[in-house]
Amino acid sequence: MSDPPAARPDDSGAGQNRRPRARWRRSRGWTAGVVTVRVLITVTVLVIAYYNLPLEEHNTAGALTLLVGGLLGVLLVFAWQAWAIVRSPHPRLKAMEALAVTVALFLVVFADAYYLMERATPATFTQPLTRTDSLYFTLTTFSTVGFGDITPYSETGRVVAMLQMAGGLLLLGGAVRVLSGAVRVGLRRQRRGPPAGPDRGTGSTAPDRKAGP
Repeated sequence: MSDPPAARPDDSGAGQNRRPRARWRRSRGWTAGVVTVRVLITVTVLVIAYYNLPLEEHNTAGALTLLVGGLLGVLLVFAWQAWAIVRSPHPRLKAMEALAVTVALFLVVFADAYYLMERATPATFTQPLTRTDSLYFTLTTFSTVGFGDITPYSETGRVVAMLQMAGGLLLLGGAVRVLSGAVRVGLRRQRRGPPAGPDRGTGSTAPDRKAGP
């Protein structure tokens, strides 16, 4: 008689575990691509709106009013994004999207203000500003490059530039910290999972052994 064949290890469980992981990775990659496209579309829309908004007939007071209203809008968008991070199935990706959108809106608001200030008072900066020049100056100020080719000349221009510098520091420091906290809350919410319903208890699904036929 020949010996019985040795039992082979059952690897069906490992295969079943690998399949959900592969699906999860594909889903995460797809979501990352969607988030990237959404950020690009949002930034493009903001830039197009910046170049097409009727910003010709305003004075310095109107520019400052636009700046204050725009900054309030940035705060509202940031608060909504933080709320969305907590409830998102992908909190980290949503946090990156929130930061990109908030920064883009912040820069566009200050570029609008600089452009209106220069249109209202031509001596506000060391040279006349087009919309592209205003956006360029906003980006160089935000990135702390400061080439020096465009500088604020009037006190009002310098005050607004200082506000942008301080706001940029708060945005890169405080906002990142708030978004990180929202990501942690969202991840904890995912680990807890949905609350158990009335039909998920062990007693409701287990057969009643004491019941008669």
